[in-house]
Formats: sequence, structure tokens, C-alpha cells
Amino acid sequence: MRIGAHVRSDADPIGFGEKLGADIIQMFVIDPQGWEKPQPHPMTEQILASPIDVVVHSSYQINVASLNNRLRMPSRNAVAQQAKAAAAIGAVGLVVHGGHVRSDAEIDTGIDNWRKLFERQAEKGGFDVPILIENTAGGNHAMARKFDMIGKLWDAVGDFGAGFCLDTCHAWAGGEDLVGVVERIKAITGRIDLVHLNSSRDEFDSGADRHANFTDGTIDPHLLAEIAAAADAPVILETPAEGLADDIAYLREYLT
Repeated sequence: MRIGAHVRSDADPIGFGEKLGADIIQMFVIDPQGWEKPQPHPMTEQILASPIDVVVHSSYQINVASLNNRLRMPSRNAVAQQAKAAAAIGAVGLVVHGGHVRSDAEIDTGIDNWRKLFERQAEKGGFDVPILIENTAGGNHAMARKFDMIGKLWDAVGDFGAGFCLDTCHAWAGGEDLVGVVERIKAITGRIDLVHLNSSRDEFDSGADRHANFTDGTIDPHLLAEIAAAADAPVILETPAEGLADDIAYLREYLT
């Protein structure tokens, strides 16, 4: 199992990963709050030459589900552009949040907008790397907060080869029981391609996306480690930097 963490992409991502003893790192290819087109990474050669795997997280504003053309269309373009940039550094995938709509009446259209993302890109030859849809923590009209909604989403996009990223903090905050979570998600999607293994600063079903280190959070660290073992997929920790090395050490000890 490959274990690693989210790292800063504007510094030395591989060097940071090496200091952590990471097998895999996650990084952005643009400012996560921006819409700019990704530029070639200045350390591309080092990233490609390293044995450390890379996964890219897309920028946060992306909302493929939106019915607002001024948001949905730039979101589609951003996914394609960031997937291409991810491929340029040898990434194994691009993580994209499920997004949301404004009301229950818009949910079916939001799901259909996800299908159109894959359908229209397929006409252009597909994405340059796998798109890994991540479950999210909050929102009453989110495409990927509740697992029953993820089931509806997968009915629309599963045949296009969409991948899935399971975030434990998001599932906990979203009100989904973490006991047996791997089996439940695999029954829906048939796969888990990546795990964001994070504890939470908040209580169950809070809707709050606030990550915590294993020893400080509200999720049992043993349960987190069990989820990682059951998922049998690469693991990225997005926990606070001050306890990140200890989180990785705990997980490695449990899995050996």
C-alpha cells in the first residue's frame, strides 16, 4: 500500500515527500482558489524521475454539477486543463469534488451535468488521467455527500470509467457511518481508487470540512487504519502539518 500526504506544489513537492518517507504525494497544479490555465511545473523532470507517485487535486471552485453556465462551463474546461497538466507530471489521477446544486429540483440536472462532462470529453478522446470523484462533507444538495446520492451519480458516470476517492473526514461529517464504509462504497461504485485518510475536528454529521490529526480528532484512529487496510488503495493524508509525520508512522505501524 502506498502512503503519503498532500504537499505544497509551489516549493519542492518531491523533496517534501522524501522527508516524510512518502510513497505517494498529492498536489495542486494551480492556485486552488484560481481559474488560471496550468503552466508547466518547474520541477517536472524531478517529479517524473522520482519513484514517488503523484496524484493531483483539482482547484476548489470547480462545480461540474452547477446549472449556472458561468460556473459549469469554466468548471468543465478546468477539469480538462488540470487533467492534462496532471498527465504532464505523470500523475495517477485528478481528484474532483462532487459539487452541488441549489435545490432538490435541480439534483437530476446536476447529475446529468456530470454525465455530460464525461460524455463530451469522450468525444475528444477522453481525459488525460482518470477523474477521481471525491465525496464531500456538507451541503443539502451535494452530488457526493450522502451515499444514496453517490449511487445516483454513479448510475450516470460509472460506465465512463470514473474513479472514486473516499475521504473519511468528509464521510463522517456528511453523516455516513464509517464502520463498514469501504464495503458500502464499493457496493455502489465497484471501486475505491484513493483514500483521503483524515480525522475530523467536529462531531459526526456536522457538515463541517475540518481535518484533524489522528490523535486530536473525533474519529477513532484504529477505525481509520482499518478503513485504509480494507480499501487496499493508495492513501493520502490531508491532516495538519504539525502531526502529519506521526499520523503516517501510526498508519505504517498498524499496516505492518
